[in-house]
This record gives sequence, structure tokens and C-alpha cells, in this order.
Amino acid sequence: MSSRNNSEPVARLLYRVTDAAEALSLSRAKVYELITSGALRSVRIDGARRIRAADLEAFVESLRSEAA
Repeated sequence: MSSRNNSEPVARLLYRVTDAAEALSLSRAKVYELITSGALRSVRIDGARRIRAADLEAFVESLRSEAA
């Protein structure tokens, strides 16, 4: 059994495409477009597409360097 307090939020490590789209304020289709183009990395787990939290952060950071 875990001793984690139920009031503490669990840090999310993987995002579904729909959750990533919401976090980025983008459409689901745009997130798939970014994945297909290689701009946003993702993984497949038993056929389900997931995006690592670190890859979301790296994508956002890459936008900063493009704007400079």
C-alpha cells in the first residue's frame, strides 16, 4: 500500500493526445500534426499514443527559440 496522502496531486508523466492538446491550448488534430512532423515526440504503449511531460516541455521551449 502507498502512504501517499490522497490530497496530494500525482505528477503526470504521460499525457493522452487529448490531454496534451488541452495543456497546449491546441486542437487534437494539431497535436497529431506536430507528432507526424516530428516537432512533438510521442511514444506508443500497446497501441495507445502518449506524450511524455518532458517532451511537452521541450516542445514549448523550442517555440521560445523560434520566436527569437
